[in-house]
Amino acid sequence: VPMVMDGFLAAAKECKAPVHIGSIAENPWCIIGGAATAVCHRSELIMPYNAEVGDAIVLTKPLGTQLATNAYIWMNEQSDNWTRLQERFSVADVEETYRIALESMCRLNRTGATLMRKYNAHAATDVTGFGLYGHAENLAKYQKAEVDFHIDKLPIIKNVREMAELLGRSAKLLAGKAVETSGGLLICLPSGDAASFCEEYRSSTSHPAWIIGSVKEGKRSAQMNSNLEYIDVD
Repeated sequence: VPMVMDGFLAAAKECKAPVHIGSIAENPWCIIGGAATAVCHRSELIMPYNAEVGDAIVLTKPLGTQLATNAYIWMNEQSDNWTRLQERFSVADVEETYRIALESMCRLNRTGATLMRKYNAHAATDVTGFGLYGHAENLAKYQKAEVDFHIDKLPIIKNVREMAELLGRSAKLLAGKAVETSGGLLICLPSGDAASFCEEYRSSTSHPAWIIGSVKEGKRSAQMNSNLEYIDVD
């Protein structure tokens, strides 16, 4: 619990947010949470419903956090799933995959959010419990224009795709439906600004962002390309 509290406070400090303790209650589960509030001018807000035909779709963190962390747990517990993973992966492989996932989950979305304003973003959401596809679908439904989000690429943490295949869990991951924890931002912004956004994001964070699709005329839904390109992220 002290480590969780320290991590929570460190993240709040990084984004310059003071923390006020509201209530503490005994709970059988180790959880921590709260509500964040901010004061800003209306002109600083980017509303999530203004995607335009021709926009590029950018993702700022890789997918696969759930399986990456589960593999690490299975390894430490010496579970049946770890026995199966050992057919192809070493302890070092799993530890590296876990490190990539952990670093991604610990990285705030603050830089991406700041760059959204600089590069004229039209809509955005974060990618968490509904997976990439679920959040893209939800965002598409609320657009003012009749558009579809077409996803062409999935950046996935190194080794996770092969782990999913070995365990028979590929379907959700490769369809963009796997649950993510502390995922990245899914952003619609003018195609002419997308590459510059990704370049500055990398220079600011030392991590890549990817153009994973585009906005086209449609009926407010998300579409996954039948020939998706998978990008291994290390």
